[in-house]
Amino acid sequence: MNKKQKMIKMTAKRAKARLNKHTPPTIKKYVSKAERAENLAKLEAEELAAQSATATEVSIDTSEADATPAS
Repeated sequence: MNKKQKMIKMTAKRAKARLNKHTPPTIKKYVSKAERAENLAKLEAEELAAQSATATEVSIDTSEADATPAS
């Protein structure tokens, strides 16, 4: 292997090592109290909507069952 090939090989090895060494950042962004409260409000609203939707379905099911004549 001549000198130029050896240099190319070493630079490629270094570049590969740099890529292997890189890890994505794990630092999480600071969430302010206002943002936390906003996220909590959204979650509560979604839960309330889900509960009201299931309550509506249950009331529709019971009204259909009452409307059916007994044989």
